[in-house]
Amino acid sequence: MKDYYSLRDQAILQAQGLDSFEALWALQLESVDAPNTVRGGWSSVFRLELGGTAYYLKRQSNYLTHTFRRPFGEPTFSREFRNIQRYQRLGIPTLQAAYFGERRVAGERRAILLTHALDDWRDLHGWLNEWRELNTTTRRALLQACAELARNLHQSGQRHGCFYPKHIFIRPSGERFEACLIDLEKTRPLLFRRQDRTIDLEALTRRAAVWSKSEVRQLIETYLARGASESAIDAWLEKIAGRRQRKAARI
Repeated sequence: MKDYYSLRDQAILQAQGLDSFEALWALQLESVDAPNTVRGGWSSVFRLELGGTAYYLKRQSNYLTHTFRRPFGEPTFSREFRNIQRYQRLGIPTLQAAYFGERRVAGERRAILLTHALDDWRDLHGWLNEWRELNTTTRRALLQACAELARNLHQSGQRHGCFYPKHIFIRPSGERFEACLIDLEKTRPLLFRRQDRTIDLEALTRRAAVWSKSEVRQLIETYLARGASESAIDAWLEKIAGRRQRKAARI
């Protein structure tokens, strides 16, 4: 795969002498958290600000994922970058990639993914921490944004695989809210449509424990789109509850 640059960001990187894999790899920055080392390699995230534009620079070495199509593995950023591109083609809101590249260097498989920082967004987890202090109008608008994002995702034929509050980012947009998704490493096409959709929705509602039963019902009603019958809403709520019970029984 050739190196990818967005046209706008290539000019910004070029002005700073950072328009190459080697320059971005050598750049000295302080990581935002401890490196991830669970796959036998390492993966780190850094914040980078250039000319008023904020990015997250992610670098990894021998940090591979193995799939049926790629049994010898590939950098996880390679898969994430392909998924970012796919989401954008399908019209699913997600983060914006500025650069992607990978190299084989002295036995290492290195990869870099540069994305725009979501500084004017806030993850749903943060909203949930303040849920009880929010007014009813704001709660309804946030639930609507989450439900519409899930509907867009699934109608586009995709399952996120980690549809958690920390991966859903939300910001005000007029009188409404808009939402987008990050962490696309595990996303894939829907194979078992209703089952895969239930998995995403159960993962979200289980981690949003502060939501009341009526709020979860509102979420599902909006997800199914206006005019959904009471029986259809009940059926989805039962499926979500059934999956949660089965997961709890396995623990």
